[in-house]
Amino acid sequence: MKCLLALFAVAVIVLQCEGKRFTRCELVHQLRDHGFPEGKLRDWVCLVENESSRTTSKIGKVNKNGSRDYGLFQINDKYWCSNTSTPGKDCNVTCSDLLVDDITKAATCAKKIFKRHGFNAWYGWKNHCQGSLPDISSC
Repeated sequence: MKCLLALFAVAVIVLQCEGKRFTRCELVHQLRDHGFPEGKLRDWVCLVENESSRTTSKIGKVNKNGSRDYGLFQINDKYWCSNTSTPGKDCNVTCSDLLVDDITKAATCAKKIFKRHGFNAWYGWKNHCQGSLPDISSC
C-alpha cells in the first residue's frame, strides 16, 4: 500500500512538471478569455503552435546569445522576464511565472511584446505563419 501511495505521489509531481498542453480549441478559448483580438486569433494560434506546441511548461534551448525562451509564447529572458525569484525586466515577471497553466501573466507579456514589435518578434510566426494560418472555425 505504501508503494502505491508513493507511486501516486511521484505521478502527480511528474504530471505537474509537464505543464498543460492545450488542444487547438482550448487555446482559442484561452486567448479569447485573455482579450486577444478575434481578427488576430489565427495568427496567435499559429505562433503558439510553432513556438511551444501549445505547451505552457516549454523552455526553449539556449539561444546563440545565451538567452532562453519560456512558456506558451516562448518569451525571451534577455528582455522580458527575470530568471531570479524577483519579477523584473520589461514584463515585470519571473520566467517561471510564464511556465504555469494559468496563462494570465504570459498573455499580458505577449501582448506587450506584440504592441512593441508585432508578430515579427517571434521566429515561429515569421517562419511559419505568413502564408497559411490554422483553421479555428470549429472553435
